[in-house]
Amino acid sequence: MLRLDTVGRRAVVERRTNEVEVKLELDLDGSGISRVSTGLPFLDHLLETLIGFSEFNAIISVSEVKKVDDHHIVEDVAIAFGTAMQRALGEKVGIRRFASAMVPMDDSLALVVVDISGRPYAVCNASFRRGEIGGIATENIKHFISTLAASAGITIHAHVLYGCNDHHKAEALFKALGLALGSATRVVSDRVPSTKGVL
Repeated sequence: MLRLDTVGRRAVVERRTNEVEVKLELDLDGSGISRVSTGLPFLDHLLETLIGFSEFNAIISVSEVKKVDDHHIVEDVAIAFGTAMQRALGEKVGIRRFASAMVPMDDSLALVVVDISGRPYAVCNASFRRGEIGGIATENIKHFISTLAASAGITIHAHVLYGCNDHHKAEALFKALGLALGSATRVVSDRVPSTKGVL
């Protein structure tokens, strides 16, 4: 079940499944303030990083109804986040639409390019040496990005260009994602940024 409330460039999403309950409040015109509690500390860290660098404001809380593994939490948070983004953007009037960000973190370098297009598509090139980081399967880091793209109706190309430390690679990726999403969703004009007149 999904319940949506939208006011301005804000949205509240409540998603309930047999495994997970997610409540997410998102304000696209924030200042990077977050309160995140997913039950997975490294996921909290990545989400706080994304929100901080996007300069959104967000509150995210997760209750695990049935303990399975980290997959359901990561996936359902991504669905809720993407749904909230889509609702908060509305008709996308005035947004920048395209943006990119490249972020170094010590040994690692990440690049993310986004298009707030209405067309969901994701490319995520990131390799990790470890099977998990802080209780999250590394495959679910990429799964978060692809699920976010599908739920928000946006295009994301995300790449970890190189790096040695898996924590640094994941964090650089989410910093770049936050910067790119923050820039792409900023209001910079009074028109829909498409020659078609609609996104």
